Amino acid sequence: MSQSIQERLAAMNVTLPEPPQPVASYVGFVIHDKLVFVSGQVPIVDGKVTQTGLLGDSVSIEQGVAAARVCAINLLAQAAKACDGDLERIERCVRLGGFVASTPDFTDHPKVVNGASDFMAEALGERGAHARAAVGVAALPLGVSVEVEATFALK
Repeated sequence: MSQSIQERLAAMNVTLPEPPQPVASYVGFVIHDKLVFVSGQVPIVDGKVTQTGLLGDSVSIEQGVAAARVCAINLLAQAAKACDGDLERIERCVRLGGFVASTPDFTDHPKVVNGASDFMAEALGERGAHARAAVGVAALPLGVSVEVEATFALK
């Protein structure tokens, strides 16, 4: 028998936080049919931004990967809220979209967004395999280094 998502998170020593509140005019997620579209999440822990700056300048790839992982934890927290706390309603992470604030010559965006992808794979098992985009941008809200959005399919 495979592990539940909650058991996987416990084994990873991860407790999902209360999802961060939107910082502008949008909602944290929208459910349509059997899909949950989660708004872009940034690296916020306990109400505080954990990583600002540009990859290729003041932020290392390792720091970017860690920030992307925090984004993914916040994505799953939003998905859990959408599922009324029942993570087993998640059938699959369908897609992640990662945005990396970077210098024009930085080209390792996929390595950074792997922080989110690897978290989803570990937390969701086979249900964590997803399509993805990793895009470089000049700036992100609140000066963060990484933002990640997701689409989940529900049972």
